[in-house]
Amino acid sequence: MFTRGGRDLSSNIYKIQKKLRKYIDEERYWHTLGVMYTAASLAMRYDVDIEKAQVAGLLHDCAKCIPNSKKLKLCRQYHLTISETEEQAPYLLHAPLGACIAKEKYDVTDPEILSAITWHTTGKPEMTALEKIIFLADYIEPMRTKASNLPEIRRMAFEDLDLAVYTTLRDTLLYLKDSTSLDKHSVEAYNYYKQIIESREA
Repeated sequence: MFTRGGRDLSSNIYKIQKKLRKYIDEERYWHTLGVMYTAASLAMRYDVDIEKAQVAGLLHDCAKCIPNSKKLKLCRQYHLTISETEEQAPYLLHAPLGACIAKEKYDVTDPEILSAITWHTTGKPEMTALEKIIFLADYIEPMRTKASNLPEIRRMAFEDLDLAVYTTLRDTLLYLKDSTSLDKHSVEAYNYYKQIIESREA
């Protein structure tokens, strides 16, 4: 069982990687490895459990390649709450659904890892260091090229987690401002971290 660090996690990361490759496409697989390595690097920087960061990075998109109609069906089977935004944009469900799949199919029971998977797309207020790391690693991993301010946010992520989270949320909300897939959790997270950053400058 993947409960707490140590030999259990480290000896099974390869097994997770091998199994995962069967369920995601090639591009998603390489993105996933990028997230895993970036998360591990950030974990080293901020003294967060490296193995937990690796597992969360590996499994953050484990539900990504499931067709949207099946995502909705599985979420109902797992009794996950589906918001109106998620109903219209089911791809957002891959994060909370991924946590369920990580637990059921990959034997991950550590609540910190599962929570990091759940919130890696939208973010939320008061994220733990691991949650921030997976959120950022997904955004800045080496294969990412299209997001604005990437060089700045990549540098920032290794200097100031909260500032990097705030900047990523700000840029994401600007990009999605006219989209129907703007999730309320992202707005709440943005307002929370905006307040933190502004309070420093007061």
